[in-house]
Amino acid sequence: MVDEDQHSPGFVTVKRIILVVVLFLFAAVFCLGIWFMQFTDQIASGDKTETVIVIVPKGSSLKEINGILAGSGLVQEDVRFLVLARFLGLAEKLQAGEFTLHRGQTAQELLEELATAKPIQHAVTIREGLTIVEIAETFAADGWCVAEEYISLAKDPEFLKSLGLESHKNLEGYLYPDTYYLTQKGHTAADLIRMQVRHFFAVWNEIKTVAPLELSPYEVLILASMVEKETAKASERPVIAGVFFNRLRKGMRMQSDPTVMYGIENFSGRLTRKDLKTPSPYNTYTLKRLPAGPICNPGKAALLAVLHPEQSEFYYFVSKNDGSHKFSKTLREHNQGVNKYQRSKKRISGVYKKIKGEGEEK
Repeated sequence: MVDEDQHSPGFVTVKRIILVVVLFLFAAVFCLGIWFMQFTDQIASGDKTETVIVIVPKGSSLKEINGILAGSGLVQEDVRFLVLARFLGLAEKLQAGEFTLHRGQTAQELLEELATAKPIQHAVTIREGLTIVEIAETFAADGWCVAEEYISLAKDPEFLKSLGLESHKNLEGYLYPDTYYLTQKGHTAADLIRMQVRHFFAVWNEIKTVAPLELSPYEVLILASMVEKETAKASERPVIAGVFFNRLRKGMRMQSDPTVMYGIENFSGRLTRKDLKTPSPYNTYTLKRLPAGPICNPGKAALLAVLHPEQSEFYYFVSKNDGSHKFSKTLREHNQGVNKYQRSKKRISGVYKKIKGEGEEK
């Protein structure tokens, strides 16, 4: 027996409405599919051999990345880009950084390239022997950070505490010199400092050993900074370290010019007799110990020189003005070297004798 309700006008009307809705939805999905395929099949202008550098800042949203790519002519700024990225499972794989991307690609090809691209690396070399200020200026010169922020953080007690170095006044000595490969502009000063400090401790943990005279690690760092500033000649570093240890054993003052220079605010570039006489936490002409802290950021070679100094009977050295030094066992021999190599300078042997006194000339 047939249900009469199925033949009622109301039931037929409902069926027609449902059919119309289904057909409409099918047509809508079909049209959306065509619309979406038009986007995915579209190839951006340019040839695939052409490239463009794109910078994606940290924390960029998918929509912002689409805008950045569109601004470089690599794809349209379109909601379909966002849908495609999520459909392909690439939305979470898109990286921040600076990349070289190819023109003339479909949106899918571009997304896949960005998801797997390696960031461009920029080499920044921090030379051995630079101070906090000089390192900050080196990074800032290429726009990697703001110099003032770097300097401020390197002296900030709370920041030092976060690095486990709260017992120090600043990070001088811990900012390891090396060539760093940075992958994106916009690094914060804190990022750069943490990178250097981590590198320092990695090197230190590799080479650390019991130092002569059982110097503490910080004293090793101080002495290494002095060795670094005294000579740029690799073969002389262990010899100069040995001279400093000989003087320490004998209770002699270090009398290192670079320490005096470091302790003078706005140093003019020329030491005077008054400078050598003026006490400061870094004036090793007046101190009977090492300076208050490192005077620069030494490299691995200087650290190794202090940990493994060359054994000798030398107590003095004087610059030959060619990057090397004359080493002497006695004050008399040293004075002869000063007269020979420093005669053309204003700071000659007579000045040294009046400042230092017999038996303590370096």
